[in-house]
Amino acid sequence: MQVKHLLLIATLALAAACSSNKEVVDENLSEAELYQQAQADLDNSSYTPAIAKLKALESRYPFGRYAEQAQLELIYAYYKNVEPEAAKSAAERFIRLHPQHPNVDYAYYLKGLASFEQDRGLLARFLPLDMTKRDPGAARDSYNEFAQLTSRYPNSRYAPDAKQRMIYLRNLLAAYEIHVAHYYLTREAYVAAANRGRYVVENFQETPAVGDGLAVMVEAYQRLGLNELAASSLETLKLNYPDHPNLVDGQFVPREEEADNRSWLAKATLGLIENEAPLPPGETRAAQDVIKQYEDAKEQIPEELLPENQDEVQEEQHESEANQNDRSWFSYMTFGLFD
Repeated sequence: MQVKHLLLIATLALAAACSSNKEVVDENLSEAELYQQAQADLDNSSYTPAIAKLKALESRYPFGRYAEQAQLELIYAYYKNVEPEAAKSAAERFIRLHPQHPNVDYAYYLKGLASFEQDRGLLARFLPLDMTKRDPGAARDSYNEFAQLTSRYPNSRYAPDAKQRMIYLRNLLAAYEIHVAHYYLTREAYVAAANRGRYVVENFQETPAVGDGLAVMVEAYQRLGLNELAASSLETLKLNYPDHPNLVDGQFVPREEEADNRSWLAKATLGLIENEAPLPPGETRAAQDVIKQYEDAKEQIPEELLPENQDEVQEEQHESEANQNDRSWFSYMTFGLFD
């Protein structure tokens, strides 16, 4: 029943969005009347007509007493009407036009909120979606915008909430990097996985994902055969995160099973017939194929073009040139017939 209700809400919201007509604003309204009606619409959560009235107020009375306030409240109306791009554009415009406005910190705050809610669509709000597995572009923008607010206006009334949201966003971005690193592990891209893990450890300190970053580094370095790096990463993991899920009785247990790179014949015969030797750590069949192609091409090079035979070819050329220089005028005249 709950799923049906959610689908009904989504259908009604989409129908309302598609059926909404362009709001017509009375041209005879004064500046004060426009502003009062816009305020009434905002109080009633009628954001679409409020946006129309605020835009009309700004365009009809650009130098009026309510013009700047209308621009500021337009950002809020776009944000509440779930139009994040329009809200961010309006906020950027207000910041550019009024950098010294006493409420410019509110524009920075709404800009960050618009990016914060951009990925949280209708389904994400009602369904248990894992936000750490989605593209973090909007989350990264939101973090940067909140960072601008807290650095430029540390005493702003919106700074405490912005800092709390930054903590959440930082944890979200770090968890996303770990998901990408695990994907690289499954694809046997161990160098890329190790780099992602190290990036989390170096740039996302004090987040829960640091331990996971160390575990990824240990696993990737072990797969690559870099035993010293694996050992140092494992020691750091044991020292700082002794209860990490990858540590069982003090021993490291990889999260991803090592890929089975045997041929189909070897798998079908349970290893009784092996066509190819097992790969050393960190190598792939593709790399071996490239090396074999290089060796085959090298064998097909003519012997006289090999580097070790170049000296002999050059000596023969020098001897031929010397013999030509020693010929007499009679030999040249008879084209060498009487040499």
